Amino acid sequence: MAGVLETTRTRGGWYDELDGRVRVVAAALFAVVVVALTGFAQLTAALVGAAIAMVLAGLPIARTLRRVVAMDAFVVFMIAMLPFTIPGETVFTAFGFPASFEGFRAAGLIAMKTNAVVLMALALLSSFEPVAFGRALARLGMPERLVHLILFNVRYIDVLDREQKRLRIAMRARGFRPANSRHTYVTYGYLVGMMLIRALERSERILSAMKCRGFSGRLHLDTDERFGRVDGVFVAIFAPFVTGLVLWETLARVAAS
Repeated sequence: MAGVLETTRTRGGWYDELDGRVRVVAAALFAVVVVALTGFAQLTAALVGAAIAMVLAGLPIARTLRRVVAMDAFVVFMIAMLPFTIPGETVFTAFGFPASFEGFRAAGLIAMKTNAVVLMALALLSSFEPVAFGRALARLGMPERLVHLILFNVRYIDVLDREQKRLRIAMRARGFRPANSRHTYVTYGYLVGMMLIRALERSERILSAMKCRGFSGRLHLDTDERFGRVDGVFVAIFAPFVTGLVLWETLARVAAS
């Protein structure tokens, strides 16, 4: 989710008019359904649907695809190893290790699932303001402490980032130049330690300020989103699409058995 809810966000087209709960539930439901799919045809349909959702969201295609590729970099090693770790019909042998057809199939399924889920998440959630995201979770019944953690993380990660930039500027002003040396590693250790100390001090000041303003540990929602006509149109399109994927997968499994 961190890559989705960035500080610099893009507009989500008419998705911005949707109730936040609808967007969160739709993204989660799509992810669950796609993960359960086992056929390439069904996954192709899911991937095409996610791509259409991305286009309708008005996201810049090149930038969005770069994000997807960046996500793929985290799973490419696992996918590349699957043909050599899953037993089955051997396709070829590399350095004495057989690569199986079943392994290639599993790798292809995982790649399609991850890309479809990420594309849909980007389409529905990339323009989501973090505060609105937290409020949507609260209205969906998520624990208030979890919502607080999300909102505080989004708000103060940026604050701490600015703090570490100031510390790094101070280090350069004192002549520090990073290198592969013990002095560099020790200096970065001091930087991390200073960041932890300043984060603790700032959190204590923030807690005191919140208590002075009457904070009692409860989350007060100052907006009242309601399910509207746009939400109805979206559900009327999205629900049959997801239901169709489920039925297609069910019929395919029945036919295979």
